[in-house]
Amino acid sequence: MRIGELAARTGVSVRALRYYEEQGLLVPERSHSGQRHYPGGAVDHVRLIQQLYAAGLSSRTIVELMPYAADGRATPELLDRLSAERERVEGRIAELLGTRDRLDSVITGATGNLRTGRSCRAGTS
Repeated sequence: MRIGELAARTGVSVRALRYYEEQGLLVPERSHSGQRHYPGGAVDHVRLIQQLYAAGLSSRTIVELMPYAADGRATPELLDRLSAERERVEGRIAELLGTRDRLDSVITGATGNLRTGRSCRAGTS
């Protein structure tokens, strides 16, 4: 199928499909005239790419994962890589929660300063 048909069947723009190609996520065959042609399995492949993007994975990470899901079936290696990515996300969430807590503390100090006129700097009167 050609790129326009793949776009229509997946709900992904032609521009996005070209981007996937640039990133190495999608590899079309080329006709003698240079037109892209995709096999029927490209629909499922694009849907998998979309699912991984929706899960917050980067293009680079998806490229690294694709060999472990080449035929659309999960492998132990894929599950290991996805679990590692989840652990990375959990670590980032913990960092963000700490940042939020520190910001809450600054907001509390600034609110006290606004109400009392006292300095909101720690250790300052």
